[in-house]
Amino acid sequence: MQQSEVCGSPCVLLLEPFYGGSHKQLIDLLKENIPSCSVFTLPAKKWHWRARTSALFFSQTVPTCSSYRVLFSSSVLNLCELVSLRPDLARLKKVLYFHENQLVYPVRKSQDRDFQYGYNEVLSCLVSDVVVFNSHYNMDSFLSSILPFMKKIPDHRPKDLAQQIRPKCVVMNYPVQFPDVSSLLPEHKRTRHPCSGKRSEDDDIIRKRGRQSQDDDVIRQSSLLRPPCGSKTIGTPVREVASAAQVKPLHIVWPHRWEHDKNPELFFNTLLRLKEKLLDFHVSVLGETFTDVPEIFSLARVSLDSNILNWGFLPSKDHYLQVLCDADVVVSTAKHEFFGVAMLEAVHCGCFPLCPKALVYPEIFPEQYLYSTPEQLCKRLQELCRRPDLARKHITTVDTSLYSWTSLKSQFQSLLTSDGP
Repeated sequence: MQQSEVCGSPCVLLLEPFYGGSHKQLIDLLKENIPSCSVFTLPAKKWHWRARTSALFFSQTVPTCSSYRVLFSSSVLNLCELVSLRPDLARLKKVLYFHENQLVYPVRKSQDRDFQYGYNEVLSCLVSDVVVFNSHYNMDSFLSSILPFMKKIPDHRPKDLAQQIRPKCVVMNYPVQFPDVSSLLPEHKRTRHPCSGKRSEDDDIIRKRGRQSQDDDVIRQSSLLRPPCGSKTIGTPVREVASAAQVKPLHIVWPHRWEHDKNPELFFNTLLRLKEKLLDFHVSVLGETFTDVPEIFSLARVSLDSNILNWGFLPSKDHYLQVLCDADVVVSTAKHEFFGVAMLEAVHCGCFPLCPKALVYPEIFPEQYLYSTPEQLCKRLQELCRRPDLARKHITTVDTSLYSWTSLKSQFQSLLTSDGP
């Protein structure tokens, strides 16, 4: 366990049972920017055990402190258990933050879903004073799923739970600390000006292609041109395209956790289809790995070997940002996403995003960046492989500043005061 206590009288108690990834980033951000915080965390390992047992552990390790006014925790913690074991913490303003919710978290089979995790989240909401979700999709999917979820109980079911919880709910987007990447950007990204208001012919092509892919799920194989394979020497991107051989291949990045809920099978199968069509591209597969890595990764590592530029987690943040800045397109194939920090970071680094038209993505990304079917994703990538300049010249119409800590800081400061909402 890690703990950090301030000198004097702390007012805010930050608890994180799964201190890793976006959970860690948020706790670190709050600790650095909110005065008088005490922090207690557990390592980001064995998630299921953290969800089951962290309340009892924290009840024994968090010292009694009369100056605490606010308790903040992610929904991994069973807050109901904690305040039952520690009545002194029950009197605090209790803020529960949902990075994700277990009621709609994807599982391979319905019978694989452990009822207790979602049930614990509902109980935690009932004892909380404020329930915060990182997106409207997260909040709406949770509240609308409570009734069908509780129908799993064979008899004597509780009633009106969503109605009790809804008044406590607010949406506060996850605050991202976007670094200054201007020195890392290649020339063609530095010269793009997102506020110029100009729309190029290439942007019109992208919009047109996006609309066509929404209307046409069937790719007509015979109509696809097969350009010659381009050189894979990394060089300065050119602006005018005479042929595919004069431009370095499209660089596709996939910066997600190596787990089934991110649907790596769809991503790699799509790339293999591009390869079968003799379309040239580079790929960087980033993201964290955990105990059980899906088999598709080892298979794809062999099948796509000649296309791979980067493979695996990059512990250096600067190296990670450099890869994002060098990439042209960032792809999500997720079956589960309640916010999507990695996609926004990539857009901040100048990548053209392609996301499912589902989950949280329509809340953040305009229509032209969304696909509805695997065929549409493949079609969009085929077009960009043939014309990498379409992605490289495009000015992305996603305002990442809306999700920055600078924009959201005051909301979190108010949230973590005892008299705030």
